[in-house]
Amino acid sequence: MRTIILFLVLVVLVLIGIPIFLLCALFRLQLPLFLFAKGAIWLCIKILGLRIEVLGKEWVRKGQNYVFMANHLSYLDGPILFLAIPQHIRAIAKKAIFRLPIVGLAMKQVDFVPVDRTGTNTGKKSIERAARLMIEKKYSFLIFPEGTRSPHGKLQAFRRGGFFLAINSGAPIVPITIKGTYGLMPKGGLWIKRGTIQIEFFEPVSVKDSNEETMPLLVERIRKIILSGLTTD
Repeated sequence: MRTIILFLVLVVLVLIGIPIFLLCALFRLQLPLFLFAKGAIWLCIKILGLRIEVLGKEWVRKGQNYVFMANHLSYLDGPILFLAIPQHIRAIAKKAIFRLPIVGLAMKQVDFVPVDRTGTNTGKKSIERAARLMIEKKYSFLIFPEGTRSPHGKLQAFRRGGFFLAINSGAPIVPITIKGTYGLMPKGGLWIKRGTIQIEFFEPVSVKDSNEETMPLLVERIRKIILSGLTTD
């Protein structure tokens, strides 16, 4: 029953979102799109019976941009973190998502960065574009350093792209642990269960003294912080 209600609500939200998007595109507005998206996610969470518990939000300072890095367990992670992070964040997303009607256009409007994983050096170009946006417009970005959802619920090896983004932009990294989403909707799962999701923000980590040579130390430090949140109850 919840799935049917959610589907009907999503249809209504898309219909409402079309004129909002057209107006924002006409006047080049971003804030109404963020507010609409966060409101839509909040409504969907309520319909699905999900409860969100957040710790450490005080670490995120107003006026400071960051690279937020979180573990990745489920399709739920992105929307929930988009809502929970107390900033209007951007992300580097698969190029295919930008082909979705309305959603893809809205993502372009608010400067989400597409990446084509099949191309040569496209990942590097996407990171460079995101870094320029962070420097010029003071955006914050959300990165899943594992690159893909965990198939077993455990933390995977980290890729370097997000760390290049932090170093190139000079923005501190905020490690985030998200727990509970794997059990509610694991990789390959189609149904979402009711339950509680826990999100913990950790103290920002400066990248001022980091470079490509010392990057492995930074990667390991962030991984240990995120892992610490996964191993505590």
